[in-house]
Amino acid sequence: VWAKNIGVPDNHYGHASSLIALKGKVFIQYDTNKGGRLIALNGSTGATIWDTKRANKIAWSSPVLMPTSTGTLLVTTSNPFVAAYNTETGKEVWSVECLSGEVAPSATYGGGLVFAAQENAKLVAIQPGSPAKILWEGDEYLPEVSSPVVSNNLLFICTSFGVMACYDAKTGKKNWENEFGTGFYSSPVVVEGKLYAIDMKGKMHIVKVSKEKKIIGEPTLGEKAFATPAFADGKIILRGSQYLYCIGGKK
Repeated sequence: VWAKNIGVPDNHYGHASSLIALKGKVFIQYDTNKGGRLIALNGSTGATIWDTKRANKIAWSSPVLMPTSTGTLLVTTSNPFVAAYNTETGKEVWSVECLSGEVAPSATYGGGLVFAAQENAKLVAIQPGSPAKILWEGDEYLPEVSSPVVSNNLLFICTSFGVMACYDAKTGKKNWENEFGTGFYSSPVVVEGKLYAIDMKGKMHIVKVSKEKKIIGEPTLGEKAFATPAFADGKIILRGSQYLYCIGGKK
Protein backbone atom coordinates (compact mmCIF):
# COMPACT_ATOMS: atom_id res chain seq x y z
CA VAL A 1 0.00 0.00 0.00
CA TRP A 2 2.85 2.36 0.86
CA ALA A 3 6.52 2.42 1.85
CA LYS A 4 8.56 5.01 3.74
CA ASN A 5 12.34 5.39 3.73
CA ILE A 6 13.50 7.04 6.95
CA GLY A 7 17.19 6.48 6.26
CA VAL A 8 19.85 3.92 7.13
CA PRO A 9 20.32 3.93 10.92
CA ASP A 10 23.83 4.80 12.08
CA ASN A 11 24.35 2.18 14.79
CA HIS A 12 26.36 -0.96 15.35
CA TYR A 13 23.54 -3.49 15.88
CA GLY A 14 20.93 -2.34 13.38
CA HIS A 15 17.48 -0.91 14.08
CA ALA A 16 15.64 -2.86 16.79
CA SER A 17 12.80 -0.60 17.97
CA SER A 18 9.30 -1.99 17.40
CA LEU A 19 6.50 0.09 15.93
CA ILE A 20 3.36 1.00 17.87
CA ALA A 21 0.08 2.45 16.61
CA LEU A 22 -2.78 4.57 17.96
CA LYS A 23 -5.79 6.20 16.28
CA GLY A 24 -4.46 5.86 12.75
CA LYS A 25 -0.91 6.92 13.61
CA VAL A 26 2.20 4.72 13.51
CA PHE A 27 5.00 5.78 15.88
CA ILE A 28 8.72 5.13 15.29
CA GLN A 29 11.52 5.60 17.80
CA TYR A 30 14.63 6.22 15.69
CA ASP A 31 17.66 6.76 17.93
CA THR A 32 21.07 6.52 16.27
CA ASN A 33 24.62 7.76 16.75
CA LYS A 34 23.61 10.90 14.84
CA GLY A 35 20.89 11.75 17.37
CA GLY A 36 17.33 10.79 18.20
CA ARG A 37 14.02 11.20 16.41
CA LEU A 38 10.46 10.29 17.23
CA ILE A 39 8.23 10.04 14.16
CA ALA A 40 4.47 9.76 13.64
CA LEU A 41 3.20 8.55 10.27
CA ASN A 42 -0.31 8.34 8.85
CA GLY A 43 -1.09 4.61 8.99
CA SER A 44 -3.13 4.72 5.79
CA THR A 45 -0.83 6.79 3.57
CA GLY A 46 2.63 6.82 5.20
CA ALA A 47 2.65 10.63 5.23
CA THR A 48 4.65 12.23 8.04
CA ILE A 49 2.39 13.82 10.68
CA TRP A 50 5.23 15.01 12.91
CA ASP A 51 8.95 14.36 13.29
CA THR A 52 10.48 15.36 16.63
CA LYS A 53 14.25 15.63 17.11
CA ARG A 54 15.51 14.42 20.49
CA ALA A 55 18.65 15.31 22.46
CA ASN A 56 19.62 11.73 23.26
CA LYS A 57 22.11 9.09 22.22
CA ILE A 58 21.61 5.77 20.48
CA ALA A 59 19.03 3.28 21.80
CA TRP A 60 17.34 0.03 20.76
CA SER A 61 14.23 0.28 22.95
CA SER A 62 10.63 0.55 21.78
CA PRO A 63 8.10 3.28 22.65
CA VAL A 64 5.09 2.44 24.84
CA LEU A 65 1.66 4.09 25.00
CA MET A 66 0.54 5.28 28.44
CA PRO A 67 -3.06 6.45 28.93
CA THR A 68 -3.54 9.43 31.26
CA SER A 69 -6.48 11.59 32.34
CA THR A 70 -5.49 14.19 29.74
CA GLY A 71 -4.72 11.84 26.85
CA THR A 72 -2.33 9.10 25.82
CA LEU A 73 1.40 9.74 26.05
CA LEU A 74 4.22 8.08 24.15
CA VAL A 75 6.96 7.07 26.61
CA THR A 76 10.50 6.33 25.46
CA THR A 77 13.72 5.12 27.09
CA SER A 78 17.14 6.13 25.78
CA ASN A 79 20.55 7.34 26.88
CA PRO A 80 20.13 9.41 29.04
CA PHE A 81 16.39 10.22 29.16
CA VAL A 82 13.10 8.58 30.02
CA ALA A 83 10.67 10.95 28.30
CA ALA A 84 6.97 11.31 27.50
CA TYR A 85 5.51 12.91 24.37
CA ASN A 86 2.12 14.18 23.24
CA THR A 87 0.86 11.70 20.63
CA GLU A 88 -1.03 14.43 18.72
CA THR A 89 1.79 16.96 18.40
CA GLY A 90 5.04 15.14 19.19
CA LYS A 91 5.94 17.72 21.83
CA GLU A 92 7.81 16.57 24.93
CA VAL A 93 5.62 16.61 28.06
CA TRP A 94 8.26 15.59 30.62
CA SER A 95 11.65 13.92 30.83
CA VAL A 96 14.03 12.58 33.48
CA GLU A 97 17.77 12.09 32.96
CA CYS A 98 18.47 8.72 34.58
CA LEU A 99 19.80 6.09 32.12
CA SER A 100 23.13 5.43 30.44
CA GLY A 101 24.88 2.95 28.18
CA GLU A 102 23.24 0.86 25.47
CA VAL A 103 19.54 1.15 26.31
CA ALA A 104 17.43 -1.75 25.02
CA PRO A 105 14.62 -2.31 27.60
CA SER A 106 11.44 -0.28 27.11
CA ALA A 107 9.58 1.50 29.88
CA THR A 108 6.49 0.16 31.61
CA TYR A 109 3.89 1.79 33.84
CA GLY A 110 1.38 1.02 36.57
CA GLY A 111 -0.26 2.67 39.57
CA GLY A 112 0.45 6.14 38.21
CA LEU A 113 4.21 5.52 37.93
CA VAL A 114 6.60 4.89 35.05
CA PHE A 115 9.41 2.34 35.45
CA ALA A 116 12.64 2.05 33.50
CA ALA A 117 15.78 -0.02 33.93
CA GLN A 118 19.03 -0.71 32.16
CA GLU A 119 22.02 -2.91 32.89
CA ASN A 120 25.05 -0.90 34.07
CA ALA A 121 22.71 2.01 34.89
CA LYS A 122 19.82 1.66 37.38
CA LEU A 123 16.16 0.84 37.98
CA VAL A 124 13.95 3.90 38.52
CA ALA A 125 10.34 4.59 39.45
CA ILE A 126 9.24 7.94 38.02
CA GLN A 127 6.33 10.11 39.14
CA PRO A 128 5.10 11.90 35.98
CA GLY A 129 4.47 15.61 36.27
CA SER A 130 5.89 19.07 35.69
CA PRO A 131 8.58 18.36 36.56
CA ALA A 132 8.65 14.57 36.70
CA LYS A 133 10.70 13.12 39.56
CA ILE A 134 12.30 9.85 40.64
CA LEU A 135 10.48 8.32 43.63
CA TRP A 136 12.91 5.45 44.19
CA GLU A 137 15.76 3.69 42.46
CA GLY A 138 17.79 0.50 42.76
CA ASP A 139 20.74 -1.26 41.16
CA GLU A 140 20.73 -4.86 42.40
CA TYR A 141 19.07 -6.58 39.41
CA LEU A 142 19.06 -4.83 36.06
CA PRO A 143 17.98 -6.09 32.61
CA GLU A 144 20.18 -5.97 29.53
CA VAL A 145 17.39 -6.38 26.93
CA SER A 146 14.24 -7.58 28.70
CA SER A 147 11.68 -4.88 29.59
CA PRO A 148 10.11 -4.75 33.09
CA VAL A 149 6.42 -5.37 33.68
CA VAL A 150 4.01 -4.14 36.38
CA SER A 151 0.85 -5.84 37.65
CA ASN A 152 -1.12 -5.58 40.91
CA ASN A 153 1.43 -3.06 42.31
CA LEU A 154 4.25 -5.56 41.71
CA LEU A 155 7.22 -4.88 39.44
CA PHE A 156 9.04 -7.78 37.77
CA ILE A 157 12.56 -7.73 36.30
CA CYS A 158 14.23 -10.49 34.25
CA THR A 159 17.98 -10.34 33.70
CA SER A 160 20.32 -11.73 31.05
CA PHE A 161 22.14 -13.71 33.76
CA GLY A 162 19.02 -15.66 34.72
CA VAL A 163 17.51 -13.90 37.74
CA MET A 164 13.86 -12.90 38.05
CA ALA A 165 13.08 -10.40 40.80
CA CYS A 166 9.79 -9.09 42.20
CA TYR A 167 9.56 -5.63 43.79
CA ASP A 168 6.88 -3.55 45.47
CA ALA A 169 6.13 -1.01 42.75
CA LYS A 170 5.36 1.80 45.19
CA THR A 171 8.40 1.49 47.45
CA GLY A 172 11.04 -0.53 45.58
CA LYS A 173 11.23 -3.12 48.36
CA LYS A 174 12.28 -6.51 46.97
CA ASN A 175 9.72 -9.23 47.70
CA TRP A 176 11.62 -12.15 46.21
CA GLU A 177 14.19 -13.29 43.66
CA ASN A 178 14.80 -16.54 41.82
CA GLU A 179 17.82 -17.83 39.92
CA PHE A 180 16.69 -19.79 36.85
CA GLY A 181 20.16 -20.49 35.48
CA THR A 182 19.45 -19.27 31.94
CA GLY A 183 19.16 -15.63 30.99
CA PHE A 184 16.28 -13.69 29.47
CA TYR A 185 16.24 -11.49 26.37
CA SER A 186 12.46 -11.65 25.92
CA SER A 187 10.26 -9.53 28.17
CA PRO A 188 7.89 -10.98 30.78
CA VAL A 189 4.16 -10.71 30.05
CA VAL A 190 1.31 -10.82 32.59
CA VAL A 191 -1.94 -12.55 31.59
CA GLU A 192 -4.82 -13.42 33.96
CA GLY A 193 -2.73 -13.16 37.12
CA LYS A 194 0.19 -15.17 35.78
CA LEU A 195 3.56 -13.97 34.55
CA TYR A 196 5.05 -15.68 31.48
CA ALA A 197 8.80 -15.33 30.81
CA ILE A 198 10.66 -17.47 28.28
CA ASP A 199 14.42 -17.80 28.70
CA MET A 200 17.06 -17.98 25.97
CA LYS A 201 17.06 -21.80 25.95
CA GLY A 202 13.31 -21.84 25.29
CA LYS A 203 11.96 -22.71 28.73
CA MET A 204 8.80 -20.81 29.67
CA HIS A 205 8.65 -19.87 33.35
CA ILE A 206 5.07 -19.33 34.52
CA VAL A 207 4.93 -17.53 37.86
CA LYS A 208 2.04 -16.36 40.01
CA VAL A 209 1.76 -12.57 40.25
CA SER A 210 2.18 -12.42 44.01
CA LYS A 211 4.37 -11.05 46.82
CA GLU A 212 5.23 -14.67 47.57
CA LYS A 213 7.29 -16.66 45.08
CA LYS A 214 5.25 -19.42 43.40
CA ILE A 215 6.39 -21.10 40.18
CA ILE A 216 3.34 -22.61 38.46
CA GLY A 217 5.04 -24.43 35.59
CA GLU A 218 8.09 -24.55 33.31
CA PRO A 219 7.25 -26.07 29.90
CA THR A 220 9.95 -26.14 27.23
CA LEU A 221 9.69 -24.98 23.63
CA GLY A 222 12.36 -27.29 22.23
CA GLU A 223 14.52 -24.56 20.71
CA LYS A 224 16.14 -21.27 21.68
CA ALA A 225 13.92 -18.22 22.13
CA PHE A 226 14.72 -14.51 22.29
CA ALA A 227 11.40 -12.85 21.33
CA THR A 228 8.60 -11.79 23.68
CA PRO A 229 5.48 -14.01 23.44
CA ALA A 230 2.18 -12.52 22.30
CA PHE A 231 -1.26 -13.41 23.67
CA ALA A 232 -4.54 -13.17 21.72
CA ASP A 233 -7.92 -14.93 21.66
CA GLY A 234 -6.88 -17.49 24.28
CA LYS A 235 -3.72 -18.44 22.39
CA ILE A 236 0.02 -17.87 22.88
CA ILE A 237 2.13 -16.92 19.85
CA LEU A 238 5.81 -17.83 20.30
CA ARG A 239 8.73 -17.20 17.97
CA GLY A 240 11.60 -19.61 18.45
CA SER A 241 14.96 -19.52 16.71
CA GLN A 242 13.56 -21.69 13.91
CA TYR A 243 9.76 -21.96 14.11
CA LEU A 244 6.70 -19.84 14.87
CA TYR A 245 4.25 -21.50 17.29
CA CYS A 246 0.61 -20.98 18.16
CA ILE A 247 -0.40 -22.71 21.40
CA GLY A 248 -3.99 -22.96 22.61
CA GLY A 249 -6.85 -25.30 23.39
CA LYS A 250 -9.22 -26.52 20.69
CA LYS A 251 -12.74 -25.06 20.71
